Parts: sequence; structure tokens; C-alpha cells
Amino acid sequence: MKKSVLILCLLLSVVFGAFAQQKPKYVFFMIGDGMGLNQINLTEVFLAAQEDRNTVFPLIFSTFPYATFATSYSLSHGVTDSAAGGTALAVGKKTKNGVIGMDSAATTAYKSIAYAAKEAGLKVGVTTSVSIDHATPASFYAHQSNRNRYYEIGQDIIKSNFDFFAGSGFLSPNKDSENKEAPSLFPQFEKAGYTLAYGLADYHKTKQAADKIILMNVKEEDPSALKFAIDQKQDDLNLAQITDAAIESLTKNNNRGFFLMVEGGKIDWSSHANDATTTIREVLDFNEAVKRAYAFYEKYPEETLIIVTADHETGGIAVGNGSSRLNTKLLVNQRVSQGTLSQLLSALRTAKRDVSWEEVKGILTENIGLFADVAVSKEEEETLVAIYEKSFLQHREETAKSLYANDDKLASEAIKILNKKGSVSWASGGHSAAYIPVFAIGAGAGRFTHKMENTDIPKKVAEAAGWDL
Repeated sequence: MKKSVLILCLLLSVVFGAFAQQKPKYVFFMIGDGMGLNQINLTEVFLAAQEDRNTVFPLIFSTFPYATFATSYSLSHGVTDSAAGGTALAVGKKTKNGVIGMDSAATTAYKSIAYAAKEAGLKVGVTTSVSIDHATPASFYAHQSNRNRYYEIGQDIIKSNFDFFAGSGFLSPNKDSENKEAPSLFPQFEKAGYTLAYGLADYHKTKQAADKIILMNVKEEDPSALKFAIDQKQDDLNLAQITDAAIESLTKNNNRGFFLMVEGGKIDWSSHANDATTTIREVLDFNEAVKRAYAFYEKYPEETLIIVTADHETGGIAVGNGSSRLNTKLLVNQRVSQGTLSQLLSALRTAKRDVSWEEVKGILTENIGLFADVAVSKEEEETLVAIYEKSFLQHREETAKSLYANDDKLASEAIKILNKKGSVSWASGGHSAAYIPVFAIGAGAGRFTHKMENTDIPKKVAEAAGWDL
């Protein structure tokens, strides 16, 4: 009896000892901004529907061995914004909406997990598909009283001394938070030792000689965000390429390890616009970035930890809108985002004084399948025609405003019809209080098994890595 107890104790000590020694050398902290469980579920149902399967086709991260969910409320509101949500994920403390990396009074700066990694001797990267000074990425390196202090957030990059930044660009590189002209951030970055790379080709030209890098979109493109995945062309910068560049840069001449935050920022934007198909494509785009991290994990499974989560859910999206039968397959007929559809309609309005309804219908058919593969009822067409008459014949400005867009109302209504036909409904155009998903794989992933506060996530990563957060 005593011998069996001794053997059991030895086995337990081995198990717990192995668990305690699981310290990741490489940490990927991947955030789908606005990506609730239903954004994930819709994407997986959509993929299966393309093969007429009544099931789900899992994304790479939903196959991870550890999965749970977490709260998303902020210190000030039941529904968080990205500043408070990002701060919770970055520093392990809740704050009020609008604040970046500080307490609710904006008097005390909090140390983020990225700074903890840097103090531990690792290289650090912060990347996103939107602007580098946006709320979620900023939460990992900045300390500001308001998320709209974009110029000052940009200056915090210099203070961080992190090794790699990437995204579309900067929202206010020449004007401070009081909208006063200020010295450009870009020479300040260069003086601080950062190499500025505009586009992937420029990155490949400069990467060998560069110590610290800020990778941005080419100068001709929008600095506020990369293009929606559904609208991207072959030469457009995407999140998977950014992730590859970050891994390459952070591993160069480095055997200490790295911490890399990757944000799929436009899942949130398309969800604000209630654009279901574009949201699916954004989740798939984010999934491609996770695949890059997973490929790295496969090379170093004992030394790598990947966390996939979200700062909040956006839109209160539901898969199913009354019927027991799902028709998500129809969503494949949408070929452009709601924003691009708006631009196409605007171009048609600008090009011709007298635009017929048949011409407008042609735009809708070509780009989202209405009146062809997607049947439109008499009442639905009457609704579209009424908007067309006000917009094209009476020349009134008919728009549908969301947080990050001011789209053509005709485009918005057409997408709304497609959503309904495709079995998708939305609760709002804002954030919701839904739980956020948490997926984990690799060294230390076993800590992510129970319902959590969002503030627990960085704490558990720090515990696994042995960092002082």
C-alpha cells in the first residue's frame, strides 16, 4: 500500500513538475477585435454550407486543445469599448471606456504584458490590420487618458522601445490631440532607431539592415486600415503577411524569444456596419494569420504559446433569424464589402445624370447577387426602389452611418436583405456585452480551461512565461 502511494506521489510530482516547467519562449497573443463566438460560428457554418454540409468546418484556432470564454465588461460600463477591452487584455486590469493603459482616473500608468516580456529580455512586436495607434494595439504600448490622442499614442512607440510594429499607418502623425500642428512622428521614429518600411516590398529591401522596424501600408493607401479582405487584390498588404514579417524580424539574431500581439482589427469594423459576408472574410483573414503562428508552433511545440481571443463582440450577431433552416450559402454571392458597394453606386451616380433602376439593379446583381442567385421579394424591391428614387432621381443624400463608415443607404439596405436571406440577424450597430472566446495551445495552455475575467488572460500568460506583470 505504501509503495503504491509512493509511486503515485512520484508520478504526480513528475506531472506537476512538467506543468510548472512549461515556460513558453515564444508567445503569440492574437486578438480578433469584435470577434464573438457567433462571428466564429457563422464563419464555420458558412464554410460547411459551401459544400452543402449541415455541420461546421472548424477554423484553425477553434481546434486548439484548450478553449473557454471570458467577460468583456469594463470598469465603467457593461459594454466595453476597444480601449478598455484592449487594456484589460494587455495589462490585466479593468479601466473605464476610452482610457489606454491607465487607471480610470488616468493618473497611473499600468505595465502591459508586452512590457513584461521586454523586461524579461524578449523581443516584442505589436501588429494590426488597422492603424498602429488604434485602441487595441495602443493598449500594449501606450498610456493615454483618451484613445483619440493619436499623436501622443504614436510618441509612446518611441518610449516603448519595442522591436516591431506593423499596421496600415498612423491617423494623426502631424497634429496633436488639440488639433495643433506638431512635428511629424516619422522623423522622430527614425531618430529613435526605427526603420520605416512602406509596404512588403520595402520591408524586404530594408529588413536585413534594420534593427527595429515599423511596417506600414504603401504611402498611396489609406493609413487608417488595410483594405477589407473581401476587397483586397494580390498586391495589397494583408495580416498574414504582416505576421510573417513580424516572426521573421523578431527571430533575427535572437535566441531569447519574443512576444507578438496580432490584431484582426476589421472584424469589428464590418460588424459595426452589420455586413455579414465581409465579417466572415475578415474572420478568415484573421485565421490565416493564426495559421502562420500555428506553423511556427509546429516547429517549436514545447516552447510556443498561442492565445486567441477578442476584446469584445460587435453587433450582437445571430446565426439564424427565425427559420430552422440556415441559408448561409447565399452569402457567397457577395463579392465586395458594403463600403466598396457604396463607392460603386456613388461612381454610377457621379458618371451619369439620369441613372435607371435597371442600371442600379445591375450593380446589385453583379456584386451581391440580388435579383439573380438571391431572390428579392416585391416588398424588398419596393424598399430599394424608394431609396433609389430619393438618391438618384431626387438627388438627396441617403446614407447609413456606422462607427467607421458612412455608407450609401442603398448599399446598406441591399446588404441587409442579403443578410436576412442568408439567415443572419444583428442586434445593433455597436458593441455587445457578450462573452469573448479564448483558445489556447502550447506551453502553458492548460491554464485556460475555466470561465475567466478578461483581465485573467494576460495574468495567466505572464504566469506561464514567468514574467512580472
